[in-house]
Amino acid sequence: MSQATTERPYLLVLYYSRNGATRAMAQQIARGAEQAGIEARLRTVPPVSTVCEATSDSIPAEGDLYCSEDDLAQCAGLALGSPTRFGNMAAPLKYFLDGTSSIWLSGALIGKPAAVFSASSSLHGGQESTLLTMMLPLLHHGMLITGLPYSEQDLMTTESGGTPYGPTHVAGHSRSRKLDETETKLCQAQGRRLGELALKLLPGSAR
Repeated sequence: MSQATTERPYLLVLYYSRNGATRAMAQQIARGAEQAGIEARLRTVPPVSTVCEATSDSIPAEGDLYCSEDDLAQCAGLALGSPTRFGNMAAPLKYFLDGTSSIWLSGALIGKPAAVFSASSSLHGGQESTLLTMMLPLLHHGMLITGLPYSEQDLMTTESGGTPYGPTHVAGHSRSRKLDETETKLCQAQGRRLGELALKLLPGSAR
C-alpha cells in the first residue's frame, strides 16, 4: 500500500537536462499537473563523471533544486524525464535511481502513479526505447505506469514528438529546436492526467 504524504500532496517532476530540452518539457508537464489542481515540484539531478567521483554543491548555481530522497519518497506521483542516450536514460538519472534502494525497501512509492518523458536530437533517436527502459525501475518500486491514451488526438497527427508511452520532443541536430505546439500540448496533457490520477489515488480520497 502507498504511504500517505506528510504535507500538501505534490507531483514530483524529476528530470535530467543537458541542453534545456528536457527541462522545457518538465516545465510544461508541471503546468499540466497544476491545471489538474495538484502542486508540481520540479527537481533535477547533478551530472556524473566518467573518470572520477563527481562532487557538486548541494544547491545548484541555477535552475531547479537537486532531488532529495524525501522529495521522491513523499510525492503523490512522479513524472520522470531524461534525454535519450543511445536508446536509454542518461547516466545521471540512472545513477540517482540506483541509489533509491532504501525507498524501495520502505515501499514508499507502491501504488503511486508515474509517467516518463524524453527528448532526442533526431526523430528516430531511440525515444520509445528510452521511455520503456525508464519504466523498469518504476515498476520495481511498485508504481503504476500511465502513458498517453489516443484520446489525445495530437498523437495521431504529430510530425515531431509524442508517443503513447509518454511525451517526447525532437530537439534537432543543434539541440536548439524549441517545443512545438503539439509537443507542448502533449506534455501538458500528461501532466494533467498524472495529476488527476495522483489526487484520485491519495489515501482517503473520495474522488
